[in-house]
Amino acid sequence: VVTWNVGTAMPPNDVTSLLHLNTGETNDADMIAIGLQEVNSKINKRLKDALFTDQWSELFMDVLSPFHFVLVSTVRMQGVILLVFAKYYHLPFLQDIQTDCTRTGLGGYWGNKGGVSVRLSIFGHMVCFLNCHLPAHLEKAEQRKEDFATILHMQQFEGHVASGILDHDLVFWFGDLNFRIESLDIRFVKYAIDSNILSQLWEKDQLNIAKTTWPVLSGFQEGPLNFPPTFKFDVGTNKYDSSAKKRKPAWTDRILWKIKSPSVGLGAGGRGPSRGVLSVSQLCYCSHMEYTVSDHKPVAAAFAVQFASKTDKPLVEIYVADEWSRPEQAVVRYKMAAGFHRSSWDWIGLYRVGFRHPKDYVSYVWARSEDGERCLELCAQVMFLEEALPKGKGEYILGYYSNSSSSIAGMTEPFQV
Repeated sequence: VVTWNVGTAMPPNDVTSLLHLNTGETNDADMIAIGLQEVNSKINKRLKDALFTDQWSELFMDVLSPFHFVLVSTVRMQGVILLVFAKYYHLPFLQDIQTDCTRTGLGGYWGNKGGVSVRLSIFGHMVCFLNCHLPAHLEKAEQRKEDFATILHMQQFEGHVASGILDHDLVFWFGDLNFRIESLDIRFVKYAIDSNILSQLWEKDQLNIAKTTWPVLSGFQEGPLNFPPTFKFDVGTNKYDSSAKKRKPAWTDRILWKIKSPSVGLGAGGRGPSRGVLSVSQLCYCSHMEYTVSDHKPVAAAFAVQFASKTDKPLVEIYVADEWSRPEQAVVRYKMAAGFHRSSWDWIGLYRVGFRHPKDYVSYVWARSEDGERCLELCAQVMFLEEALPKGKGEYILGYYSNSSSSIAGMTEPFQV
């Protein structure tokens, strides 16, 4: 999980260290969620009709796609953006994807502050990612509490499972939460940072104080703040604010998580997750001082989430030859699970290995079939026409896109064309 207030800056050339991509161990990350705040919200006229209208989203897709990450979902509200990526082979097990946003800035009128969320079922467990930008300034702690409570109250998802944010089995809450350091003067704060005695600042951190006193934060956990405050820097440097305002350094940029307690929302007959069904351990929580385009430093956290998978089969199984060397081999057979809600707008996309998002296909065919309904196992067959096939060799993947769930419901292994 990454959070970064980018201060309307243009993206840097390289974000691999931020995404922990050049280190051996985190190449096994399965999902990456990136929350940005203060993305320059001027609408680019030329890109108005494009799927993604900001350079930050484009950059992250470009950097992550060679590592086999695909954009699962994104939501934007003015300058607040949330992007959720996953390895392509997990896509069929990420279902019920929904997004929401709540404006709180200027009475909800402008949307420069507030929260955006992506929620989804991951192997049958409901998970919500919530990226917030809360009100600034030391004295606004109470307003931050009210805005967070408003966001939790306002965001509602369709369906019976997990209609509110806190109904999810696991919530990641992150963003520029804007909490400041109380009652210590700036000289002492800077002395504590320079002397690396950060623990002296922890008990005066407003969010740490709030965790013990605000019911709305009950159950939210956070790793230790073993990195220096991430705000406010002179742009282009690692020096804290030297302007006339001399703002006091603060840990404004935070990543927290909450596991739903087993007693909440038990179904009929007391069914519900038994203890130990889902556990989270934080592997790292750090800031990245090497980025200087903004007055905030980005913060990243890596988590190991363990749970028993509730689904082992995708909703759609696709069968395809190991290679297509002649046009007549471009035949696709697929089988739908009994409970799968198909739509006449479903399609099967042919993707290059390293594709960026579900609509980034080379070509597609509608997943309609005359004989599909008669076939006992709901199997069906479609064919790619010769003119739809890519020219030249390469490695490709087929994905079944479900229109009703806005997600890929089935996927093949890579094969040669």
